[in-house]
Amino acid sequence: MENVNDSKLGRRDFLITAGLAGASMAAGSIANAAPPQNGRRPKTKSVMGLRTPKMETVRVGFIGVGSRGSGHVTTMLTLEGVDVKAISDTHRPNAERSAQACVAAGRSAPDLYTEGDRAYRQMLERDDIDVVLISTPWDWHVPMSVDAMKAGKHVLLEVPAAQTVEGCWELVETAEQTQRNCMMLENVCYGREELMVLNMCRQGLFGELLHGEAAYIHDLRGQMNEVERGTGSWRTYEYARHNGNLYPTHGLGPVAQYMNVNRGDRLDYLTSMSSPALVREKYAKDHFPEGHKWRKLKFTAGDINTTLVKTALGRTIMIQWDEQLPRPYTRHNLIQGTQGCWAGFPDRIVVEGKSPSTERWEQGKDLDRWYREYDHPLWKRLEAEAKRNGGHGGMDFVMLWRIVYCLRNGEPLDQDVYDAAAWSVITPLSERSVKNRGQSVDVPDFTRGEWKKAPPLAIVS
Repeated sequence: MENVNDSKLGRRDFLITAGLAGASMAAGSIANAAPPQNGRRPKTKSVMGLRTPKMETVRVGFIGVGSRGSGHVTTMLTLEGVDVKAISDTHRPNAERSAQACVAAGRSAPDLYTEGDRAYRQMLERDDIDVVLISTPWDWHVPMSVDAMKAGKHVLLEVPAAQTVEGCWELVETAEQTQRNCMMLENVCYGREELMVLNMCRQGLFGELLHGEAAYIHDLRGQMNEVERGTGSWRTYEYARHNGNLYPTHGLGPVAQYMNVNRGDRLDYLTSMSSPALVREKYAKDHFPEGHKWRKLKFTAGDINTTLVKTALGRTIMIQWDEQLPRPYTRHNLIQGTQGCWAGFPDRIVVEGKSPSTERWEQGKDLDRWYREYDHPLWKRLEAEAKRNGGHGGMDFVMLWRIVYCLRNGEPLDQDVYDAAAWSVITPLSERSVKNRGQSVDVPDFTRGEWKKAPPLAIVS
C-alpha cells in the first residue's frame, strides 16, 4: 500500500518548494542539534480529547489534489453531510478534474485557487470552510497546517505530519493555541486487520503487551520515472537529503494504538542504524541517460533503516523502512504479549490456551474463527460501503467516514496532534541517531505529561 502525498507541482513551483525545503532543513538542523526535552515547552491548554461543536455539514477545502488528494475528494463525495467548498492546487488541471468529479456527483462546483504556491492562503480567508485537507509534498505540511489552524480551520493532513522536531512542536503548539484539530491521516489504523488486532489487544487476548514490530517496506523506485510531475518529481530528492526512517507512520500508527502510546504509555527513546545507500544510484544508472538529474544526485538514505524504540513502560518497538530494495511489500504489524502474538504479511496468530500449539502459526483458513470473534465493530458496520468505495482495501473510506462522523457529532477524533507528532518525529530522531553511530535519542513528550491520564482509544461502532 502506498499513501502518497502528490500535488504534482510544476517545475517553477517545485523550485519554490525546494527553496522552502532548504529553509526547513536549516531550521530543522538547528532544532535537531538540541531537541526540546520532555516538558521543556510551556504547557498551554491541551487538545487531548478535544470536542468541538457539532457540525450539521462538514464544509471542506482541499489543498493538493494530485494522486492522493483527488482520491480524498472522491471519497468525501460519497459521505453524507459533506460539502466540498474549494480546492487549491498549483497545477490547475488537477483542480479542474476534482471540481468536475464534484459536479458529476451532483454537487456544486467548488471554487478553485490555483495561481501560485501561496494561493491556498486566499482559500483560508473564507469563512465557509470548517476543515482543510492537505495532500501536498512533505515540506509544505507544517506551514500549510499552521496557516490553516490560525485561520480557524481544523486540519487533516497527509503523512508524515512533519520532518523536523521543531515542526512537530509547531503543530502541537498551534493546535493548542487555536484549539483546533490537527489529525494526521494515518489510514492504516482503519484497515480491517489493524482494527481487529486493536480489538484483540483491548480484550486482553495477547496478555500484557511487550513488543511490537512496524515497517514500511515498499519498492518505490519506479516513482523516479515521474521526473517533471508526480510524486517522484519531489520525493526522489528526499532520498538525497536524509538518512534515517523517512516514512515511519504506516507501520507505527497501528502498533502505537495497540500499546496505548500517548494514552497510558509513551515513546521514551530510540536508537537507529541504516545500511549503505546503493540501490537508487544503480536504478538511476540503469534507467536514465548520462547527464540526467537523477544520475547527478548523491543518494544518502540507507537502503534499509532499522530503528528500535523503548517506551516509558519498558516495551520495545522495532520500526523498519525501505522504499527501494527488491522485496515484497510488508508493514510487519506484529504485536507480542505474554499470552500470544499476531503478525501480518501473511496474517497469522498464536494464542496460548486457544491455539492448537504455541509452536505453529494459525493462518489462512484457520483465521476465519478469529475474524468472526474479533472483527472490529466499526469494520462490521462499514464493510459493505468500504468494499464498494475502495481506497486501499476500504481503509481510506472508513477513515474519512469516521472523521466526518466525529465532527458531525461533536466527538473527539481518533488521532490527535500528539499522535501526529510522536509518530512523525521518528524521522528526524532516527536521522540524528544514525549520524551518531546509533546513539540513543530521547523522544519529546509532546503531551507534557497528559499521556499518564488520557484514556485508551475506545472500541467504537
